[in-house]
Amino acid sequence: MAFPNGFGYVLDFSDRTISEFFEDEFAIDFDDAKYSVNGTSKRNRLTTLISLEDSYTVVKVLRALWERREGLLVLRGDVDNQADSGQMKAEFLKIIADVEDDSGSPKSGGIDRYARDRTLDELVGDIERDLRANKPETAIDHLHTYCMKKFAHLLQTRGITCSENDALHARFGKYRKALIAEREIQTFSDRAMKSAISLFDSFNDIRNHHSLAHDNIILDPAEARFVFETVSAVLVFLRALEAGRYET
Repeated sequence: MAFPNGFGYVLDFSDRTISEFFEDEFAIDFDDAKYSVNGTSKRNRLTTLISLEDSYTVVKVLRALWERREGLLVLRGDVDNQADSGQMKAEFLKIIADVEDDSGSPKSGGIDRYARDRTLDELVGDIERDLRANKPETAIDHLHTYCMKKFAHLLQTRGITCSENDALHARFGKYRKALIAEREIQTFSDRAMKSAISLFDSFNDIRNHHSLAHDNIILDPAEARFVFETVSAVLVFLRALEAGRYET
């Protein structure tokens, strides 16, 4: 994470911006004294935080920092670092996967605080509490609400109207059209995104008839975990695609 300033630094962060980043992204007070026991530099506080926090939080922090690094590479047009980062990325993501597997919780890299919004903070907080308790079946309703807000946000940042009556799959369909108009998407990825429209349509039914949104018989934990991780995988992919729009 030393790019772009060298060893001892954390990406492009200043003391102020790294504190704001951790507060906005994870609701973590990066200036808390417990993270300074091994030194007050940004690097030392970060490594201490990683050693102290639970696996779920560590995974989210590492994934978000890597995505920020990739966004910086794109913005700066740093071809050399981009070319050299393939093996580094594979090794880094392997570390994340190992930590995530050890935690026993569902994979949730797609859940992020993408805007300053009190409702979003509460929503993400509820999802995180359910996942830390390894109860994806109780997080399904909030995951659906999160997706509704996320796709509305992605459309609005592009100046595209999103009606309150637009269902989840309709919002994702609009987003996909906007995305392929902006950039080249490989055939496999585009087909996967087309399939995700049907996936989100089915997710509407799960939310309405198999979640705590109503008086339903909820999914069993194994199936709920599969649903959660499948939806989260789509969200992770979208976060990677959006990394190029980092400056916005």
